[in-house]
Amino acid sequence: MLKIPNKYGGGAQTNKNGLLFEQTTSLNDALMNAGFEIHNNYEVYMNNRLIGYSINQAEFATVFLKSRGINDKMINSKRWEPDEAFINELNHTVYIIEKKFQHTSGSVDEKLATFPFKIFEYKKLLDPIGYNIIYTYLLSSEWFHAPKYQDYYDYMDLLGCPHYFDILPVEALGIR
Repeated sequence: MLKIPNKYGGGAQTNKNGLLFEQTTSLNDALMNAGFEIHNNYEVYMNNRLIGYSINQAEFATVFLKSRGINDKMINSKRWEPDEAFINELNHTVYIIEKKFQHTSGSVDEKLATFPFKIFEYKKLLDPIGYNIIYTYLLSSEWFHAPKYQDYYDYMDLLGCPHYFDILPVEALGIR
């Protein structure tokens, strides 16, 4: 029996549909399209010079934090796994990129306002190794580019949380 894909999100299909959006917005692809080279799946080079790391989810703890002597389980009560992150070695800033996809009303709407707590948790991990954090949302424009979210965007602007629709410009990572 054929399954009809849930293109509207919500319920048991939320994660599946969100993942599709996440897979169609690859940080590595964006960097390569902008002329950067990716080595070993996450090292980012420009003109043969290492400028940073493009990592996702578990790699944040297992590759980045662990290599700098940080045991995230000893600092935070849960493991934080960003959808993607860019570690800029030129300005010692970690750009956390959270992707949100939605086709109908639901809990993703409410998650947009949770970034101050997440920044607090990421700062606990990054302060000991001297990295700054910029927490960024990458949103599907089909749902989120609507007037009903203006209060959320005003709040993000007030607290310094950048947000983009569908495409994350490489300039947002401090590398242009």
